[in-house]
Amino acid sequence: MVRINLLPHREQKRLARQRQFISLVIGLVILAIGVIGLVHIIIASQIDNQISRNALLKEEIAKLDEQIKEIDKLAEQTRALLARKQIVETLQANRTEAVHVLDQLVRRLPDGLYLKSVRQSGGKITLVGYAQSNARVSTLMRNIEGSPWLTAPELVEIKSIALDKQKLNEFTLNIQLKRAAPPAPAGAAPKGSIAQAGTQPAGATSVAAGGASVTGAPPAAAVPGAVLPPPAVTPPTPAPAAKGSKS
Repeated sequence: MVRINLLPHREQKRLARQRQFISLVIGLVILAIGVIGLVHIIIASQIDNQISRNALLKEEIAKLDEQIKEIDKLAEQTRALLARKQIVETLQANRTEAVHVLDQLVRRLPDGLYLKSVRQSGGKITLVGYAQSNARVSTLMRNIEGSPWLTAPELVEIKSIALDKQKLNEFTLNIQLKRAAPPAPAGAAPKGSIAQAGTQPAGATSVAAGGASVTGAPPAAAVPGAVLPPPAVTPPTPAPAAKGSKS
């Protein structure tokens, strides 16, 4: 028997294909929405994670800034302490310079020349005294150039005066003190130290001028404006001078 389909099968197939297409489109839309939502969730979580990390970094940076400020304060305090230490070491190294200055003046002073005053201002020393001739002053300047503690003699003024019915030359001389560089190691004697310096009693300083010996106060009181006796025509003999310097 032959069967004939009189139903509209083409329309049914068309409707079926339309339903399939619509289902496919809806599925793709749902899938796209799901993918977009998943991507949005992932990106949002990464953003939140990065925000938390940024907040943590800001806190750590603030802590580091505080530590840097403390380090800067410690560095400033260290520099201040080092500066004070340097000052103390300089004072420690130069505490005996007055003794060396007076000792060098005694040793470098030629005969026929007498000091009226010795003044020190920092590293500059001003000598005012009397000389029997200009050659004595030149000899003093040459002797100072060979001193390990004194240097750069500069003659400021020299003039002829009458003192105790004697014609003398009054001079003013500037010299520079050689400052000690870093402090010497413990137990090491400084350059230019005098081995015989320990023979004099503590608190007394012996200053000789032109063969005469004068025992005075300690160096701290003797440096500013120390006044020596006026020159005599006949200087004392060496024996009394040596005896007076050891008293």
